[in-house]
Amino acid sequence: MTNEELLQEAKKARLHAYTPYSHFQVGAALLTREGRLYHGCNIENAAYGPTNCAERTAFFKAVYEGERHFDRIAIVGAPEGEEADAVCAPCGVCRQVMMEFCNRKEFKIILADGKGGAQEFSLEELLPYGFGPDNLSAGV
Repeated sequence: MTNEELLQEAKKARLHAYTPYSHFQVGAALLTREGRLYHGCNIENAAYGPTNCAERTAFFKAVYEGERHFDRIAIVGAPEGEEADAVCAPCGVCRQVMMEFCNRKEFKIILADGKGGAQEFSLEELLPYGFGPDNLSAGV
């Protein structure tokens, strides 16, 4: 699956967003190393704290299904009613969830670039000096 196809899948996921408060809809498409695809959308809550981001929705669905090895994620977002082609980077909490399951040098994050194209980043680029499972190993 190309990055462009993955972005299109993220746009489909965005249509399921539940955003009655911010009206900012985000979609994510997570690709496993084996080629399985998991979609996620942001889901808001009146108490705000229980709100879940699209990226974490996709990861949690995949982990529930037994997945543990991930290749790439595409993320799109925009205000309700607008085209999702602006840069919409994952929040810090989502980056931390990615650190739990992904190789920070190999896992790629694909973002729309606001010009009809895409930008690709490694997790390490978006979360330098990230704390993950390897930090808990003896001698690290």
